[in-house]
Amino acid sequence: MADKRFRIVSYNVRYFGHALRGLASTLGPKRRVAAALAALEPLPDIICLQEVETQSFRSSVAHRRAHPDETQLEAFMGRMEETFTHLRCPLPYEAFYFRAHHYRLGEFSLYTTGLAIIVNTRRLLVDTHNVEAPHPITHHHVQMLRERKQSRIAAHMRLVDREDGRPLHVFNTHLSLPTPFTRAFWSTKDKMGNGINQLHEARALAQVVRARSNGEPFVICGDFNSPPASPVFHYLVDEANFTCAQAAVGQIDPRSARGFPTAGFMHMRMHLDHIFSGSGVRWVDTAETSPFGDLKSRFHGLSDHMPLIARFEMEQPAVHAPALP
Repeated sequence: MADKRFRIVSYNVRYFGHALRGLASTLGPKRRVAAALAALEPLPDIICLQEVETQSFRSSVAHRRAHPDETQLEAFMGRMEETFTHLRCPLPYEAFYFRAHHYRLGEFSLYTTGLAIIVNTRRLLVDTHNVEAPHPITHHHVQMLRERKQSRIAAHMRLVDREDGRPLHVFNTHLSLPTPFTRAFWSTKDKMGNGINQLHEARALAQVVRARSNGEPFVICGDFNSPPASPVFHYLVDEANFTCAQAAVGQIDPRSARGFPTAGFMHMRMHLDHIFSGSGVRWVDTAETSPFGDLKSRFHGLSDHMPLIARFEMEQPAVHAPALP
């Protein structure tokens, strides 16, 4: 009997530049991240990446492109193909890139930001996506800095189970850091997840999710720059009624902001990454999800974040849909 569970990964890869403290992307981290993902058993069906570039000085200064138009995601998928070839397995994935922001100095491309969704097309058919026009969710607290503010987006994809036709919406995002241009920022000790701009973006994200999923099952991945117990987390769980995967399987206490760090900077440890879902999705486990700093994890040292890895089941549809070719 076919396994009806699906595995999803959410991972902030820091532009594959962690070896150089995020200043430039190199070949080694792409190979190591590809190898770590390919070693997961079972393989992920959906991989959502945050902090992925297109083309820029930062993405190419320490990494020679295979061809002049090669993007960072293409370079990474080349390493994925190398990895699967070494394993004597065909690459099951197709990758999609969602542009967010482009920093230029005149005509010089300094660096870019974006998201990626990688799909195991053996199990899931890509029905629709918003690659050409990702949904904007940026909150511009200071209008005069509007053009300088890094754009935030909601990447969206509608997938269909190839076996029985069940739909699944996948959203990927990366919320802003809390704005320092408010009195609350300076009066609050715990700043992450308390920014008024972050709350506005969480609301915008929830509106996009509800509108685009249209009552069908969905999952949301991302770096929310917000720990559990923060106003942003409370809004998404208590008001938007999203289910936190880690909380659902008992891996975290949603009332604890520091119980399970997913990211680190110097001596700081923060829980900033989450996977949420709506009705129609039941979380099974978060096997191989490790806290930041776990030396035993295959992902240790590959980024300033650790991936969230979770398995879920979708509820059977009321009317059986025909299988897809």
